[in-house]
Amino acid sequence: MLIQFYDLCLIHEEKLKFAVISAVYKGKWVYVRHKGRKIQEIAGGYRELGETIVDTAKRELFEETGGIEYNLYPICDYSMEYSGVRKFGRLFFARIKEFGQLPNSEISEVKWYDSPPINLTYIEIQPKLCGML
Repeated sequence: MLIQFYDLCLIHEEKLKFAVISAVYKGKWVYVRHKGRKIQEIAGGYRELGETIVDTAKRELFEETGGIEYNLYPICDYSMEYSGVRKFGRLFFARIKEFGQLPNSEISEVKWYDSPPINLTYIEIQPKLCGML
């Protein structure tokens, strides 16, 4: 898998298909666990029809962590190329101030860590994204 990083706004908004959000709460990294998986990942997901990429990040942060009050910062755009197909996304950073109830979704738990966990769902991507912060 080939991953490339770009300055913000070099990739046109309509090409950005997903948002991922590295988040902290009270100085700890926020990770989630998908119901169908046994290891952790950062919040994120695909852009829905009619959404801006910022709206995608806000929706995914709430749906996957329950975060209701936060500051959200765009960090960079990036691409992943796998089997000749390139997809673009935007990395965000969030400082979560308050959580509400976790919505009924594909996420089974939210955990806080002093440092990013070793076992991650997307091992080829997430450490590189966290390294961009």
